[in-house]
Amino acid sequence: MTSSQGPSAAVPATPVAGTPVVSDRNALPDRVWTVPNALSVLRLLGVPLFLWLLLGPREDGWAVVVLMVAGVSDWADGKLARVLGQSSRLGALLDPAADRLYIIATLVAFVLRDVVPLWVVAVLVGREVVLGLMLLVLRLHGYEPLQVHYLGKAATFNLLYAFPLLLLADDATGAWLAWVQPVAWAFTIWGGALYVLSGVFYVVQVAGIVRAERAGTPGRPVP
Repeated sequence: MTSSQGPSAAVPATPVAGTPVVSDRNALPDRVWTVPNALSVLRLLGVPLFLWLLLGPREDGWAVVVLMVAGVSDWADGKLARVLGQSSRLGALLDPAADRLYIIATLVAFVLRDVVPLWVVAVLVGREVVLGLMLLVLRLHGYEPLQVHYLGKAATFNLLYAFPLLLLADDATGAWLAWVQPVAWAFTIWGGALYVLSGVFYVVQVAGIVRAERAGTPGRPVP
C-alpha cells in the first residue's frame, strides 16, 4: 500500500508473520518546494473558496468547478510525485489531509443546504472520529500514522465524483434529474462504503501493531 506521494508510516524493526508491514515516512526526502506539494497546497486553499461558493452566493456551478479541479489535482500530485521523483514527507501528510478536508467541508455544506441526509454525514464523519482515535493509539505506541490505503484513495475518488453530481441533482429537474440523481447516489454509496471499509482496515492494522507490541515484538518508535 502506498500513498499518492509515497509511504507514510513507521516500519517494525523485525517483521514477523502476521504483523502488518508498513513503510517509513521518515525515509522520504524532507522536501518542501516540489510540484506535487504545490498542487496539494492549492487544493487545500480551495476548501474555503468551495465553502464560500456553496454557502455564500450559492454559486453551485463554480463550486462544482472547484471540486472538479480538486479531483484532478488529487490524481495529478501523486502521478507527478512518482514521475518526477518528488515524493516527500510533507507531501505524504498534505495529500490525505487535503482529501479529508474536502470531504468533511463538503458534507457540512451539504447538510446545511439539505443536499444529503444527516445519516450520510454521521457515517462518514464517524469514520474520521474512529481514525482519530486510532492515531492516538499509534502515538501511544510510538508510531506515526499509517500510510494511506488504496481503498481510501478509491473512496476519495468516488466521493469527489459524487459531490458535484449531488449538487447538480439538487438543482436538476425533469429528464436531467432522472439521469443525474441515481448516478450521484451510486457514487455516494460506493464511495461511502469504500471509505468506511478503508477505515475498518486501518483499525485492523492498528490492532495488529498493538498485538505485536504486547507479544514482545515492538516496532521501531517514532524518532
